[in-house]
Amino acid sequence: MSKKIAAGASAAALAAGIAAPALAETVYDNGSGGTVSLYGQFNPTFQSFDDGTGRYDSLADNANANSRVGMDVTQSYGAGTFRFKFETGLGLRSSDGISQSGKPAEMSWDRTDIRHVDFAYQSAGFGTFSAGQGSMASDGAAGADLSGTGVVQSAWISDTAGAFEFRDSSGGLTGVAIEDAFAVYDGSRLGRVRYDSIDLNGFTFSASYGEEVLDSSADFSMYDVTARYSNENAGAFAVSAALGYGWEDDGGARSEAVNGSVSVLHKDTGLSFTAAAGDRDTAGTYGYAKLGYTTDLIAAGATAFGVDYYNGDDTATAGSEARSWGFAAVQSFDSANIDAHLGYREYSYADGSATSYQDSASILAGASLKF
Repeated sequence: MSKKIAAGASAAALAAGIAAPALAETVYDNGSGGTVSLYGQFNPTFQSFDDGTGRYDSLADNANANSRVGMDVTQSYGAGTFRFKFETGLGLRSSDGISQSGKPAEMSWDRTDIRHVDFAYQSAGFGTFSAGQGSMASDGAAGADLSGTGVVQSAWISDTAGAFEFRDSSGGLTGVAIEDAFAVYDGSRLGRVRYDSIDLNGFTFSASYGEEVLDSSADFSMYDVTARYSNENAGAFAVSAALGYGWEDDGGARSEAVNGSVSVLHKDTGLSFTAAAGDRDTAGTYGYAKLGYTTDLIAAGATAFGVDYYNGDDTATAGSEARSWGFAAVQSFDSANIDAHLGYREYSYADGSATSYQDSASILAGASLKF
C-alpha cells in the first residue's frame, strides 16, 4: 500500500519549498511604546490517502498548521501592556475535511474560521488577563514538541486526514472516521475569559472559562486549568511540558478530561523525545510518543526527522483500539521563512464488532511559508 502513494511526494515537497518567495515581517512602531504587527502563514500540501481499496489525491490546506492571517497590536501603559489580537484562518479546503465522499469547496470562509478576537492586559506583577475569542487555558496542552516536525506530525493524528473512513473487508465504508478513532482531549478556542500567571522559574499557571460563540448551532461551554513549564537552558537539554484539566458541558452532556505532554531536546546531538497522553471520563485514553532528530544537512536551514506512534483505547466506542505510526521530515529554508514538509502515516482500527477494518495510509507533502 505504501508504494502506491509514495511516488513523487518528496519531490513535490521540495519543489513547493523552493518555489515560494520570501516575505518580510511587517511591523509598525508608533513611537510611544506601541506596535502593530501584521503576520500570517500559507501552508498548502498535497494529500494522498489509501484506504485499502482506493486512493484519493487532493491539494489541501495542511490542518496541522492551517493557513491564516493576523494582526497583533500592543501598547505599553504604565508598568503593563495592553494587547489586541485578531487572527483568522483563510477558509481553504482543509486536509482534515476531505473524505471518500467528496471534497469541500476550495475556499469557503465563515465566522468559525476566526481564531482570535482577543483583548488582554499584561501586568509585570500580576500576570495576564484576557477576554474574547481565543485559546482556552488547556489549548495546546498536548502539544509540547521540540522535534521540529510539528508542521506535519503531532499527537493530532486527525489533522492529516480526519474525515476519511475505514473500510471493511469487503470494501464498504464503515462510518468510522479517522477523527472518531484518534482523539486528543485538548482544549479549544472559545469566547472566554482567561488568566495566566507570571513566569515562576519556568512555570506558568492558567485558568479560563469559555463558551462557543461562533457556531450558533452549538451549546458548548468549558472551564479548565493548566500548568506549563519551559526551560531552554536545563543544562544540555531544553524542556517543554504542559498538563491541563478541563470540564465540559456539550448540550447537557458533561465530561471531564485530563491531557498533558512533555518534550525534551538534547541540544548538542539534536535528539529529542516527545510524549503526550490523555483521558476522558466519558470516552477512553490515548498515549503518543515521538523520537526526533534535528541536524544541519544543508546551509539553508535545519533538517528535522521524526518517528511517532499513537495508541488509543475506547476512543471511538467501548472496546475500540486505534493505532497509528508515522514518519516525517521537515527542511527549513531560513532566509525565505519556509518549512518544506513530508509526512507518511499508517492507521489501523478494531472494535468489539464482527467488522474487520482494513488498514489505511496517508501522505502529506508541501511547504509552510510564514510572513
